[in-house]
Amino acid sequence: MPHVALVGYGRFGRALGTLLEAVGVEHRALDPVADIPEPLRARSVPELLEGAERVVVAVPVPQMRDVLRALKPHLRPEHLVLDVGSVKVKPVEALTEVLGTEVPWVGTHPLFGPLSLAMAERPMRVVLCPNPLHPAAAPRARRFYEALGCEVIEQTPEGHDQVMARTHALTFFVAKGMVDSGAAADVPFAPASFKALSRTIETVRADAGHLFNAIQQENPFATEARGRLLAALQGIHRDLQAAPSVEEPKASGVAVPGLEPAVPAPREPREHLDALDRELVELLARREELARRQRRAQASGNEPARTEALLAVRRAWARELGADAQEVEAVFRAVLGSGLR
Repeated sequence: MPHVALVGYGRFGRALGTLLEAVGVEHRALDPVADIPEPLRARSVPELLEGAERVVVAVPVPQMRDVLRALKPHLRPEHLVLDVGSVKVKPVEALTEVLGTEVPWVGTHPLFGPLSLAMAERPMRVVLCPNPLHPAAAPRARRFYEALGCEVIEQTPEGHDQVMARTHALTFFVAKGMVDSGAAADVPFAPASFKALSRTIETVRADAGHLFNAIQQENPFATEARGRLLAALQGIHRDLQAAPSVEEPKASGVAVPGLEPAVPAPREPREHLDALDRELVELLARREELARRQRRAQASGNEPARTEALLAVRRAWARELGADAQEVEAVFRAVLGSGLR
């Protein structure tokens, strides 16, 4: 595959570069304010684009139009320009206005970020918005992402932003509200129901700048989605205030509309074991990918000593959790011996 030109080397551009490197795709990057490793650094747009067929524009959405205008004089019909913004209506409008029919382009949204890439989470999915001005561009973009190991979902820009308004934007909105209210700060213990939110809260803490603003302010459907959520929460709050206290003799409990699902049938132990085994296989697949990255980055050294130190830590973890330390060690010896070191 010809090398990829990255315009923008912020958190996502750098993470995408790591993914490109992992699958053997050469790339160069241009960003006047980022610290780009010397072998990857391009000092001008012509240098960046020389020999490249795919141009990935990884800049904040409000900067998209200006960046495209700076790129346009140097782009050719054989290039394929991809944006990777978390919203799609406004970037596609900018691509249409600036590049139009002259240079092939496609709006895309990788549904993964630096944290999930660093943790080798799978599957990696990408939303792709086919471009009627360049019918051949979408298949080219699909082949590019599939070569990176991604699953591709096609959607219109409007359809994408509507879904993101009801999911991505609301999730970050709720998580930021919890962060700002102090609800998630330094909790000494938490129920299992909180674990699903805790990672989102940490992501919001890490991405409280342009990403949060982009998914809230640049998505034309986000304001309405937030309004519906706030109205629903206010309604639930009023219902709770109006409900009789459970301590009153005649009270039958708090009845809140929409919070009375049917009780699910209890699962058999075998079903739970199957679900856990599936999680274990997924974790082993992620571990294998991270181990490959570590082997590439780490010079060979005293492997026996490193292995024994690793196993000692795993035995300690097992004892903390009440598991058999020797059995856990045997499992990890098998894992390490299988090449997942």
